[in-house]
Formats: sequence, C-alpha cells, structure tokens
Amino acid sequence: MKTTQPRDKPNVIPETFPPPQISIWRHQHILDLDSFTKEEIDLVFEITDAMMEVLGREIKKVPTLRGTTVATVFYEPSTRTRASFELAAKNLSTDVVNLDIPKSSVTKGESFLDTLRTLQALGVDVIVLRHSQSGAPYLAAQHLDISIINGGDGWHAHPTQALLDLYTLRRHFGDLTGLKVVIIGDILHSRVARSNIWGMSIMGCKVVLCAPPTLLPRELDNFIIRCHLSGISKEYKLEAALQEADVIMPLRLQFERQQSRLLPSLREYIQLYQLNSKRLSLAKPNALVLHPGPINEDVEISPEVAHSAQSVIEEQVTNGVAVRMALLYLITRGKR
Repeated sequence: MKTTQPRDKPNVIPETFPPPQISIWRHQHILDLDSFTKEEIDLVFEITDAMMEVLGREIKKVPTLRGTTVATVFYEPSTRTRASFELAAKNLSTDVVNLDIPKSSVTKGESFLDTLRTLQALGVDVIVLRHSQSGAPYLAAQHLDISIINGGDGWHAHPTQALLDLYTLRRHFGDLTGLKVVIIGDILHSRVARSNIWGMSIMGCKVVLCAPPTLLPRELDNFIIRCHLSGISKEYKLEAALQEADVIMPLRLQFERQQSRLLPSLREYIQLYQLNSKRLSLAKPNALVLHPGPINEDVEISPEVAHSAQSVIEEQVTNGVAVRMALLYLITRGKR
C-alpha cells in the first residue's frame, strides 16, 4: 500500500513556542496601546512570527484555542478587521459567533451592556467590539468578566490596526528606533492615527503628523506633553514632511467631514495633500507606503502609488491575521 509523508504539521505551533518571556504579559483586555510597554509589543511580534509560520502552511489551522469561543460584535461596518479576527480565531480552532447587530435584540431596545452580558452568559470567552462611541470597549471591560478587544471605538483607538502596522514595519526594517514615519490627513477623526502615535512612540519612531490645521486636534501639543510622548511633531506642508521619510501613511479622508466645512474643498485637499508619485519621490528611495483602509483612490493617494512596489497595503492585511492570532492566544492562554 502506498504511503505518503504529510506535507504539513497542522496540529502544532513551532517548537520554539511559546517564548520564555511570555510571563511578562499582564493584559486581560486590549483597549489601546497606551498601557503597553516596548517589551510587551516585542512579545506580541515574537508570537506573531510563530503565527505567520502557521499561515505559511498548506493547512492554516492549529488546535491551540480549541474550546474557546470568540464573538465579534460590530456596531459599525467593517471588512478587514471583522474578517481578519474571524479568520484568526478559526485558525486557532475557536468557535466564532458573529453578532449581526441589525438582526439582534438591539433593534428591540436591548441595551449595549445587556447585549454583551447575554454573550457572556452564553459562554463567550472574548468579545471583539467595534462601536461608534469612543470609550465603549472601556465600559464593557468595567462591567464584564470576560476579555474585550477593541476593534475600533469612535475617534479614539484601534490598537490591533496599530500593532499590525508596526509589525509590517518590523518585518521590513527590523529595529524601528529612529524610523521616520509621516502620517497624512484626517488626524483629528482617526482612531488609527491615535493608536499609532502611542505605538510608534513606544517603539522609538519619529512621527510627523501632516494635515491642514483644521484636521489636527487642537489639544495635540498638550496631549504630547501630558502623555510624555517622544518623537512626535506636526507639519502643515506635505513636501516638507516627506523629506527623508522612511514610511508614509495616508489616512482615509472621511467625506462626511467635508460637509462639516473643515476643508475649503475636496479639490484643494487633493492638490495639497494627496500622496502621488512626485511627492513620494521626496521621501527616501525605498520608503514604504502604508494605508489602514479602506482607500479612497485619487483622493488621499493616487492609484499608481497605492499599487506601486513601495506599497505594502495588502501585506498589512495579511499580517493582520497573524497579529490577531497572537493577541487572541495571549489573552486566552490563562483560561485553557
């Protein structure tokens, strides 16, 4: 009888897993990066490396979190974050519940906390929560015993997006100390920018925030001083900001803000702040282009830049699955 050797090891994570320094992990919830240390972020990345090895296999699944249940609760639309978390959870063999808010008891008047308490009573171990109100995940963490992962709350935070952005940079640059990162656009309303400011400061990057004055938070300078954030500066002129940049991250221009009269016109914003090939040439020759998505091509970024060799936008999406696998492992490991 013909026998074949298995082409994969679907039931194991690499032999070096978990790393010895896993004992430093102290988080029950992942709400933002302001409570993280550099060592904890490095730990997330080391475990993400192991998860990337799993994703490189033909069978992208391990039984590591079998018996655990994860619920995704999204009060706002999402493609990347929701699908990424669902794939991450299933790759670790968890059971996944996707709560469809428009078809849930929320439409009958059920409160935010009662909805989450119901999931807790049903035996869910982790809730991945996205909400339009800033602070909603913090409220959930105060009133529930299970773990909460912030999948984006209002204008406030999006920690897993920031971690996958940092991980993408680490794969290309190694040490992030001194890396010049330019974040362009609607800083005022961007939860991605806020979490990246925290994470990049912790990792030693030099961050330049470039936007029209109306799209920068008024309290930005005080916030930087009050929170002891290092390496953060602002610049109104894009051409000046891009000089010697290692990384450029345009943010989605939220069209609803145009209606709020924060910009003279969309045409003027494109003329002054769109990342195009000419402006990209002002940065270092091998500068990377990131974008948290969704992209408005021909607005904050030109199509030729979005799909250029310097763009790692699709790589960010791929890396996001491994990063979220690592985070799910870390916050549930003590429960198994």
